[in-house]
Amino acid sequence: MDLKDKLISSFMMFENNIDIEHPVHDVRVDAMKNFEMKGFPSKKEEAWKYTSLNSLQKVDFSIFPKEVNALEYKDVKKYFIHEIDTYKIVFIDGIYSSYLSETTHDGVDICLMSSALTKPMYKPVIDVYFNKVASKDESLTTLNTAFSREGAYIYIPKNKMPKKPVEILHFATGNESTLMLQPRNLIIVEENAELQVIERHQSLTSNEVLTNSVTEIFAAKNAIVDYYKVQNNVGSASLIDNTYIDQKDKSVVKVHTFSFGGKLTRNNLNFYQNGEYIDSTMKGVTILGEKQHVDHHTLVHHIEPNCESHQDYKGIYGENSTGVFNGKIIVEKLAQKTNAFQQNNNILISDKATINTKPQLEIFADDVKCSHGCTIGQLDEEALFYLQSRGIPKKEARALLMYAFANNVLQSVRIPELKTRINKLIANKLGVNLGFDL
Repeated sequence: MDLKDKLISSFMMFENNIDIEHPVHDVRVDAMKNFEMKGFPSKKEEAWKYTSLNSLQKVDFSIFPKEVNALEYKDVKKYFIHEIDTYKIVFIDGIYSSYLSETTHDGVDICLMSSALTKPMYKPVIDVYFNKVASKDESLTTLNTAFSREGAYIYIPKNKMPKKPVEILHFATGNESTLMLQPRNLIIVEENAELQVIERHQSLTSNEVLTNSVTEIFAAKNAIVDYYKVQNNVGSASLIDNTYIDQKDKSVVKVHTFSFGGKLTRNNLNFYQNGEYIDSTMKGVTILGEKQHVDHHTLVHHIEPNCESHQDYKGIYGENSTGVFNGKIIVEKLAQKTNAFQQNNNILISDKATINTKPQLEIFADDVKCSHGCTIGQLDEEALFYLQSRGIPKKEARALLMYAFANNVLQSVRIPELKTRINKLIANKLGVNLGFDL
């Protein structure tokens, strides 16, 4: 039995343990029908031309964890941003850990999707928002929708801001020889509200783990959302991260993605600007080695006039690593006065590393400012020589140049403690001490 057939049969088992009278049941069934018809994406599809899932489909993944494997805080402390106080939503092998978590209902709702999908008090919100911006057509998104049960549910009412940032952490323990996880996050930030989120998927084992995650974010008028994704996993872990964002008038949403490790990582990041004077920002730093693979697919859909979007992705690829960047900007006919910027710059520090990059513009309006571009190169030998002539060893000089190359992405990180943590991760990836006070 291949993975697709196993998932279809597992869905029948999954249905037996849920309320088939619940309105979400029909959403799940329709989503599974879509996945059953389409299956896993293949390299024959343009969007997956450079990323193959064939090897993952041959793995006999466990779809449901058999038991809870408790973790002590000391065992996973280094993965938290422990320098600051945060709300924490923690999952171990896909199961919520109340021991490691800290949620709240103090003026804001930070809790679990399992509660939101089953308790009547949440039904008005679920009816309005659940599965409303996520793709009904993309097969891996619909697969997640079919199995949607657990994840983070965050609701920030009008004029509210949580007292501290929210951390969402998913740990895989290796309790299963192979494990597939499908977390589902729903985040609603109402008018004039603000939210900061730090998300991490972390495997603690050499066993194979595949995570197929979907996050829906709704930013109402004047809302501000900062979302940070930290991807620094082990070499046996693969992540497919699908994020869909719906923005209303004058909202500001920024997503930073830091990709430093993992067997295969695919980030699908989709912004839909449903209003005027919207600001959408997506920035990323990728540093890879070994045979790691990262694929960034971004979409910004400008629908209304007077909006902005900014994309800036930096990639550093060594050894046998491979990278993909496919950024698309769509400007509809009514979206006059759009200002859209997209840039992807890459450095190859190994003859065996590769990058495939394709920035795209589809513009149907005539009064816009849109730019896009990409670069692929190596370190500047003259700059390297200059640093060495000032007494800096070659290894440190190379690291300083690479850090400077990626640094402008870090400048827009609004949580100082997180910025320090990312600096440390970059230094570790580059194999040097860059002199930060850590």
